[in-house]
Amino acid sequence: MKIYNYQNLSKADIQKLISRNVDSGNEIREKVQQIIAEVKTNGDAALKNFALQFDKVELPSLFIEKNKIDQLANGISEEVKQAINVAYSNIKKFHESQISKEQKLETTTGVTCWRESRAIERVGLYIPGGTAVLPSTFLMLGIPAKIAGCKEIVVCSPPQKSGEVNGYLAYVAQLLEIDKIYLVGGAQAVAAMAYGTESIPKVDKIFGPGNQYVTMAKTLVQSTTNTAIDMPAGPSEVLVIADETANPVFVAADLLAQCEHGVDSQAVLVSTSKKIIDQTLTELDKQLEILPRKEIAAKAIENSYSVLVKDLEEAMIFSNENAPEHLILATDSWKTITDKIINAGSVFAGNLTPESAGDYASGTNHTLPTSAYARSYSGVSLDSFIKKITFQHINEMGIKNLGPTIETLAEIEGLQAHKNAVSLRLAEIKE
Repeated sequence: MKIYNYQNLSKADIQKLISRNVDSGNEIREKVQQIIAEVKTNGDAALKNFALQFDKVELPSLFIEKNKIDQLANGISEEVKQAINVAYSNIKKFHESQISKEQKLETTTGVTCWRESRAIERVGLYIPGGTAVLPSTFLMLGIPAKIAGCKEIVVCSPPQKSGEVNGYLAYVAQLLEIDKIYLVGGAQAVAAMAYGTESIPKVDKIFGPGNQYVTMAKTLVQSTTNTAIDMPAGPSEVLVIADETANPVFVAADLLAQCEHGVDSQAVLVSTSKKIIDQTLTELDKQLEILPRKEIAAKAIENSYSVLVKDLEEAMIFSNENAPEHLILATDSWKTITDKIINAGSVFAGNLTPESAGDYASGTNHTLPTSAYARSYSGVSLDSFIKKITFQHINEMGIKNLGPTIETLAEIEGLQAHKNAVSLRLAEIKE
C-alpha cells in the first residue's frame, strides 16, 4: 500500500488518486453492449448460454420455485437462521422508520396541495453471487421493497455449481415471502430485467450492487430503456479517517474487510499520524496471512493507498473529494467532524463501529453509491422503492385568489391557452 503526503499532492495528483473503476478504453462497455444485445435478441436461450459460459452451469430451467426454495432453506443451521432473523428485524425497523406521514398544506386560501406515495409496481433485485454469496444484500433490497408495497419483486442471482441457489438466499426468500428466484447473474441479469425474456418479466427499476460489468449494464439500460436504476453501485470501497486515538488493529481489520470483497475493491487510509499508518500496514500483513480470501484481499490492497494529513480538517477535505461509499471515522473526536461530511454513502462513527455492522445487521442499508457517485446519489432506502405524486385541489375561493396570478404569469410567457384555462373558470364563477 503506497503512502502519500497530502501536502505534496497537486490538484491533478488528487484527482488521479480518487479516480477509480474508470473504463478508459471502453472495453467493459463494448463487452456489456454485446451481452445486452444478445439477451435482447435471444432471451432465455442467451441467458442459458451465458450461464454455461460464465457460471459453468448447464441450466434446465432459469428459475427455482417455492418448493425448492423451502427445501434449500430448511437445510441451513439454526444458528445461521437466528443471525439472519436478527439482521432482518433491525433492517426492517430502520426502514419502517422512514415511512412518512403525508401532510396537506393550504398554500393560498382555498388552494390545498399535498403528496401521496405509491410503490413502484415492478422492481428487479440483483443479488451478487460470484466470489461471495450475499444473503445480506437480499435483505437490504427485499425488506424495503416489501415495506413499500411493490406488487412484483423479481430476484436474479447467479446459479451455484449445483444449478441452484445458496440455502441462505433461500431462507431470506422464505422470510420475504418471495416464491421464485431466477438463476441469472452479471450484465445478462440486468439486461433480462430491463427488456424481459420468455421467463423473466420486464421491471420498472433495477436494484443491486455488482462488479464493473453489472454497473455498466445498469448505466446502459437506464439510458436506452424506460427502466430506472437505484444508483451506480460498483466494486466496494472504504475510506478510513484515523488519528492518534485510532486502534491500528481495528483499522487494518476494516481495510481488509473491504478488500476481501473482490480484487477491484479499494481501501484508503487517511491519517493524521505516520505512526498509525506504519502500525496499520504492519497489522495488515499479519491479518492478511490468516484470511481464507487472502489472494483476493492482497490484490485489492495493491489498488489501495494511505494519505498522511496534518489534521482531521484536512482529512475531511480529502474525504469529501473522494466521496467514499463507506466512511469510517476511527477517532474519539468523531463528533467534531460529522458536520463537515458532505460526500459519503454511509458513515461509521467511532473506534467500535466497524463497517461490517452496516453490511449486515445494524439496520442501515448497505447498497450504496461507489466510484465518487456519493457526490450526487444516496444509498438505497424506502424512498428508492416509491414514487411521490403531487396533488392539488382548488375550490371557488381558491381560484378567485390564485387565478389572477396564474393569468399574469401565463400572459408574460405567451401561453394564451394556459391563461384561458383560468379565465374561463373565473368568468363562470362570476356568472
